[in-house]
Amino acid sequence: MRRMISTALAVIGLAGAVLAGNAQAQDPNSALEKIKKAGVLRVGVVPTLPPGAMRSKEGEIIGFEVDVAARLAQDMGVKLEHVPVVWDGLIPGLLSANFDLIISLMSMTPARNLTINFTTSYSGTGMFLAGNKQMASGLKSVEDFNRPNITLATMRGSTTTTVAQRMMPNAVIRQFEDEALMIQEVVNGRAHAFLASAPRPQFEILENPDKLFLPIATPLIRSSEAMGMRKGDPDFLNFVNNWIYLRQQDGWIKSRHDYWYETRDWAARVPPKK
Repeated sequence: MRRMISTALAVIGLAGAVLAGNAQAQDPNSALEKIKKAGVLRVGVVPTLPPGAMRSKEGEIIGFEVDVAARLAQDMGVKLEHVPVVWDGLIPGLLSANFDLIISLMSMTPARNLTINFTTSYSGTGMFLAGNKQMASGLKSVEDFNRPNITLATMRGSTTTTVAQRMMPNAVIRQFEDEALMIQEVVNGRAHAFLASAPRPQFEILENPDKLFLPIATPLIRSSEAMGMRKGDPDFLNFVNNWIYLRQQDGWIKSRHDYWYETRDWAARVPPKK
């Protein structure tokens, strides 16, 4: 009799645990559940960071990050909605719930990770200096650029500014909110060099061979890009981490990365630079 009662209690306890687990797995406050219910994944993106995200001739946002976001939404069975913002608006927009996820070439840093959660990395690049041929002629090392008479152009709120301030603190650092304006500053000879993640410096050198060059062949730092999401949502983080793992395992992420970063097959889809 005691054994039957004990068994019955064990079954009841197990059932309760299963129900509790299911309740936890279906937390209505999770962004994952809200996305499934709404049928829309909202992604914050900066559409001025090729080849990650940029405007096509038709005004559509295209690029590596766009492909990643579209495949993620497809595998979730929901529609994709891009929310274009300037770089400084990514984290504030995420925290204000203007969108569900950041997929916009964002490098993982401890400072950012104090405010938002990062998924596992799905992309890795390096940061390079692209210099003005005339102004930066003869500058071949970080030490050469770390001088008060040197002006560097960086993106405001990005790791390019942090790296410049850390590695070349004696240089004058001019910060921009638009990467195209940052690059034009160097092309026009108003700054010695700009910092950007590969392959942007290399692409700009190909397009401006008479104006730009790569003064230092090796990257200043290597970085890992990840998706950003609000804290306190383990279900959403678990899902996206597993999605990244599976899409890395089947080679899909690498194939799209190679297309956008290793080729210029997409160049005809974007408007020519003025």
